[in-house]
Amino acid sequence: MLSELQYIDQKFPAVVAAFVFVFGALIGSFINVLIYRIPANKSIISPGSTCTCGQPIKWFDNIPILSWFILRGKARCCGAAYSFRYPFVELLTACLYLGVWGQHAHAHAACLWLLVTMLVCVTFIDLDHMEIPDRFSIGMALCGLVLSAVVPSLHGVSESIYAMASLKGLFESAIGIMIGSGMILWIALGAETVLRKEAVGFGDVKLMGGIGAFLGWQGATFALFGGAVIGTIVVLLWALIREAIIRPLREEKVDSSHRSLIGREVPFGPMLASGALIYTLVLEEPVDLYLSLVLELFS
Repeated sequence: MLSELQYIDQKFPAVVAAFVFVFGALIGSFINVLIYRIPANKSIISPGSTCTCGQPIKWFDNIPILSWFILRGKARCCGAAYSFRYPFVELLTACLYLGVWGQHAHAHAACLWLLVTMLVCVTFIDLDHMEIPDRFSIGMALCGLVLSAVVPSLHGVSESIYAMASLKGLFESAIGIMIGSGMILWIALGAETVLRKEAVGFGDVKLMGGIGAFLGWQGATFALFGGAVIGTIVVLLWALIREAIIRPLREEKVDSSHRSLIGREVPFGPMLASGALIYTLVLEEPVDLYLSLVLELFS
């Protein structure tokens, strides 16, 4: 099956790329369901998609990405507005799936699709609720362990004997979990001691373990420090926006919905996810090379 897929990809790369994009968009549609229903403790299977007025959404009004634009962001049945987040998540997932497919071998890419799916879910759930469900963080770690044994190339292992490669892949994944979660745990404990309040949630610690299970200790290291850089940029931009826009509005006695934005805590999960995705799509080789040189220098 894999050889047939490779043959089709070589002969018709544009067709396969289109298929991957559409598949990613469909997964993105399902991710929207997960983002809404899992924090609300609702079934992700039934009932089917419904409008806010309670009417079931027809299949032709539920086409990923396209339906939102065709309907101009409003429900056909009652005219209720739909958030732009729905097509955005679908488009984002489709692009990430396509990017991963183009950067990695097929079996490797298929494993990373699962990582991408969980990271997108984590990002938007953490933005909405300031929490990361264990089914994603711990589930990510468990899936990473299993897949590392089944597909050792996930960690660059290419032993001729599959059993040895499988054990080595499992070992690399376990090291990634320990180093990834351990780094952020000690940072969290140190920050809590200095600031005398919780600076990093334990959900972020478990998420780092999950990232390490898929990307190894190198990917986890970049996700942590790259995520910190991204977080700093976001906080600085938010501070500028607050000074330029929100504070003048506050002085004009804006309503409570605007006040609630001021001083809001910034979740770190989306930053870690962004760092992991940047590593996966763009910087895996240079980061791995840099960290290997650092290790050689200290050894």
